[in-house]
Amino acid sequence: MSDRMQNILILISALGCGLVAGVFFAFSTFVMDALARLPTSQGISAMQSINVAVINPLFMGVLFGAAGLSLYLGYGAIQHLGDPRALRVVAGAGFYVIGAILVTMAFNVPLNNALAAIDPASGEGAAVWADYLQNWTSWNNVRGLAALAASGAFISALF
Repeated sequence: MSDRMQNILILISALGCGLVAGVFFAFSTFVMDALARLPTSQGISAMQSINVAVINPLFMGVLFGAAGLSLYLGYGAIQHLGDPRALRVVAGAGFYVIGAILVTMAFNVPLNNALAAIDPASGEGAAVWADYLQNWTSWNNVRGLAALAASGAFISALF
């Protein structure tokens, strides 16, 4: 692959990881707080709706497209560890795939699935919601920082 093409792919990966980090940042800094301020049943219902709406081609394309491109770039970088930017590309791929994607699949998605099974008006809903707000947001912080670190690593590989 030419250096120009590699730079373009690294830039696209940096932008994808940064865009995902921004979504996670928004949820951690104000969306979850806004939902927590609603009456419990409304907060649960709103988050259940968000969790359905987020599964769309555009968001999933960016979320998983950045992962696929990161893996591709990381694999290529491992093949060329003599390249001064290779370790930064590998780090970016690792931060994103492990810290953003695997954390999402291992922690945030199961929490979302548990919330989806709750009747927002039930007595059980309040306990699940309180736990969800704390745990989901904590894991969201992890994946947001990882996606941001990935974006930074990819950007640094360009310089």
